[in-house]
Amino acid sequence: MASRAHSDLLLVGSLPAETTEGALRAAAELFGDLVFALPDGETGPRGAWVGYEREQLTRPNPDVVVVQDTASPTGIPRHVYETPVFGLRGGVQQIRFDSWPRIDEAIASYEVFRALRAEGVIADGLRFQIGLPFPASAMNAFKADFGRDYPIAARAYEDLVARELGRLAEAIPPAELAIQWDCAYETQDIERVLAWTDEGAWERFAGPVTRLTRLIPEDTLVGYHLCYGTFPEWPMYEPHDMSVLVQMANFAVANSGRTVDWLHLAGPRVLRSEDRRFFRPLADLEPEGARVFLGIVLPADGIEGLRRRHATASRYLDDFGVAMYCGFGRQPGRDGMETMRDHRETVLAAGRG
Repeated sequence: MASRAHSDLLLVGSLPAETTEGALRAAAELFGDLVFALPDGETGPRGAWVGYEREQLTRPNPDVVVVQDTASPTGIPRHVYETPVFGLRGGVQQIRFDSWPRIDEAIASYEVFRALRAEGVIADGLRFQIGLPFPASAMNAFKADFGRDYPIAARAYEDLVARELGRLAEAIPPAELAIQWDCAYETQDIERVLAWTDEGAWERFAGPVTRLTRLIPEDTLVGYHLCYGTFPEWPMYEPHDMSVLVQMANFAVANSGRTVDWLHLAGPRVLRSEDRRFFRPLADLEPEGARVFLGIVLPADGIEGLRRRHATASRYLDDFGVAMYCGFGRQPGRDGMETMRDHRETVLAAGRG
C-alpha cells in the first residue's frame, strides 16, 4: 500500500521564521514542490518546544507547584538541567487541564494557511501540518517526585489531548490536516539516560500510542517523529544504533489503531555517517506502508554528508525520504531564510527532491 505522505522530503516542524505567515510563505516558496504538508514553523513561544507546555499549560494549573525555578541567570533555560522542576500539591490525586493553548495556536495558524492558499501562495493539495508532543515529552518537568506526580499529570494530559483532538477536527477539515506526534524525551527515557525517571519507560511510550492515535480521524494523516532532542544541541544523547527507534516505530505502526502515514527516525552525528552498525537495525523496520523519512540532513556537512549517510542507510532500507535531524527553528544559523534555502539546495543536489 502506497503511503499518503508521498514526498521525498519532510519538514519536521520548527522553522527559522519570526511569524506564522512568514514561515508558511517561506515554506511554500522553498519546499512546496517537495513536501506533502507545510508546518507553521512553531514560531514565538512555541519555539521552546515543550517549554511551551511547561509555561502555557502546566505552570498555570492551580494544583501544580514550582519546586525549583529555572537556574539560568537570564531566566531562559539553556539546557535541560536549567529547566524548572514541577510537582503536585500535597494530597492531590487528580488534576485537569481545561484547554490546550497549542490547539488555539494551530487553529489560528490554519486560518493563515487557508488565506495563503486562497491567495495562491500555498498550492492546493498541500496539507496543514502540526506537531503535538507526546505525554512524556510534554510533562517532563515533573522531576521532583516523578514516580508519584508524573502518572497523575500524564493522565490529565491524555484526557486533554483526547478532548482537544475533537476540537481540532471541528475547526480544521480532517482531510486537510497532518498531525505529527513528537517524541524526544520518550526515546531518551527508553534509552535510560534521563536521571529523574524510573521503571516503566516503554509503557510511557506504548500506552499513549494505543490510546491516543486511534482518536485521530482516518482522513487526517498521522506520523511519528522519533528523535533525541536538540536542547542544547543535536543530539542531546547519541545512541549506539537505531535499534530503539526501529522498535518504537514498529510498535507504533502495529498498535496505533489506525493508519500511520509516516515515520521520522533521527540519524547520527557527522562522524558516524558511514557507521554500518548504527544504521543496521533499519533492516528490521516494518513500516507497513508508512513513508519513512530519515533525519540525515545535517547543516554541518551539507550535500556530501547527506550522500554518505544516504548510501549507508540504503544498505538496509530500500526506499525512504529525508529530513533534517529535527526541527531547525531553534538552530537557525546566521539567517533563517539562508538556512532554509541551504536545506532545499542540499536535498535537491543530493538527488532527494
